[in-house]
Amino acid sequence: MKLVGQGASSAERVRRVVMVVFPDANVVDIAGPMEVFSNANRRLDQQEDRRSPRYRTELVARGAGPVRTTSGIEVAATRALRDVRGAIDTLLVAGGDGTREAIGDRALIDFLRRAAPRARRVASICSGTFLLAEAGLLDGRRATTHWASCAALAERYPKIQVETDPIFVHDGKMWSSAGICAGMDLALALVERDHGRELALTVAQWMVLFLKRPGGQSQFSVGLAAQATEHERIRELQAWAQAHLAGDLGIAKLAKRVAMSPRNFARVFSREVGETPARWIERARVEAARRMLEESDDGVDAVASRCGFGTAETLRRAFLRQLRVAPSAYRARFRSAAA
Repeated sequence: MKLVGQGASSAERVRRVVMVVFPDANVVDIAGPMEVFSNANRRLDQQEDRRSPRYRTELVARGAGPVRTTSGIEVAATRALRDVRGAIDTLLVAGGDGTREAIGDRALIDFLRRAAPRARRVASICSGTFLLAEAGLLDGRRATTHWASCAALAERYPKIQVETDPIFVHDGKMWSSAGICAGMDLALALVERDHGRELALTVAQWMVLFLKRPGGQSQFSVGLAAQATEHERIRELQAWAQAHLAGDLGIAKLAKRVAMSPRNFARVFSREVGETPARWIERARVEAARRMLEESDDGVDAVASRCGFGTAETLRRAFLRQLRVAPSAYRARFRSAAA
């Protein structure tokens, strides 16, 4: 099975997207973002929008031809790095297990160093951030990568402010995303920048993505944490609690639901989840409040009530503990970034 770069669109004006690949790159890092751009083209064609530029994607590598990914699927690089000339709208770098070898590929790193200044924006997916860092393109900037590699990125490149939580980070013309599927979130954000929120949401719907996630969303949601819990009753309790955040979620109520004594429940929950029930409930409520602040115009008092905090002051204290920012400031910062 082979994937090839998409050919030139019928639109007269195009946004040139160049994706750098290498042996043992992750195929989802490559295909996910590229499919977002391709899908955006199809939606624009469907809408008979003749004014908006289309995306023209290219896969490039050390040499033109097939490049084997970690899954065994080959992608076809349509051009060698040395033959990539001219202006670039979006320069992308894939990640994957092959990043360790690619860091030492001086031709690849030199290409990134030369191509970045002629690109309108530069972005990395997953561990591709290491390649941008090796090229010195992230010095003095904020960036992220897969959660398992954030510590290594910070240690190897101390001039970078590594953010371990967000699914993607935008700093100037530089973008970086967390692991694998977060590359699609990043690509949707780029489509939104180019064509507006409505098209980005339409693309997300066509690709049957659960939702279009903002960059500030955590790499580790409480939902994912719940799925990782092996204890069936605790896992079911977590799912129930997330659906009833506005209600009474005290230790006694939770323990009764799983037919345990409060003391035994607290011990089992902490052992299985890695944090106390109270701490987990607060994180779940903060995560829900973040989504409401991002996606609705509800006042802080209403958000606090709907998420189980009771008062805006209780919500504010929880936000300051977990995010080091007040709810109103978080909403203002999110809206400013989206604008």
